[in-house]
Amino acid sequence: MAGTGRQLEARIVDLILDEGLRAGSPLPAEPVLVTTLGASRNSVREALRALHTLGIVEIRHGYGTFVGSAPLTAVTPGLLFRTRLAVRDDPSALADLVEVRELLELGLIERVADQADDDLLEALDAAVEAMRTGELADADRRFHERLYAGVGNELATQLVSLFWDIYHQVARELAPPPVDRSQVVASHQRIVEALRSRDGARARHLLRAHFADLRARVDRLVDAVSPAGTESRS
Repeated sequence: MAGTGRQLEARIVDLILDEGLRAGSPLPAEPVLVTTLGASRNSVREALRALHTLGIVEIRHGYGTFVGSAPLTAVTPGLLFRTRLAVRDDPSALADLVEVRELLELGLIERVADQADDDLLEALDAAVEAMRTGELADADRRFHERLYAGVGNELATQLVSLFWDIYHQVARELAPPPVDRSQVVASHQRIVEALRSRDGARARHLLRAHFADLRARVDRLVDAVSPAGTESRS
């Protein structure tokens, strides 16, 4: 029996792994998959489309189906939707994203300090300067992406970017209060200086303070959009 759609998707994933296929490798042709899996052509096509949405396979029309790289960005729509639902009922749920980011970044920052070189410091200096003069959110994203790009843990760095993106998309929908640009710039600059001194403990301490400020901003945002906060200001 072919099984349900989810079961068929799992069997295709098992086939990829069992055959030792790598990202970019072609999958067997559709007729071969139909025979191998004992499923109808329509069921196989539906399963492949579902796996394409997850980035597990890549469908190239006219060329065939190939193994995908399954980037974490493929789960962004689902996580964004889940977070928007949670925040709609309880805006303080936004703090969960901040907590996840903090745990990830605090776990990596001392390794960054050990490995910090001139290229990294120049890139971080450029990001801080962009925070002073350019679009603050874009520069902040570049800062945090570049900060962890060299730690050798691609999953962790992708997760940092993923949770950064989700947080800022949801926060924008809640119309957050204005951010003190000078305070944000100074916070990031202090982290860079600690890295320049290869002082991992201080970098971790400053990063924790940075997230404490971010949590305070979330608290102000929640107060601004909650009924209780509205009443307290009236």
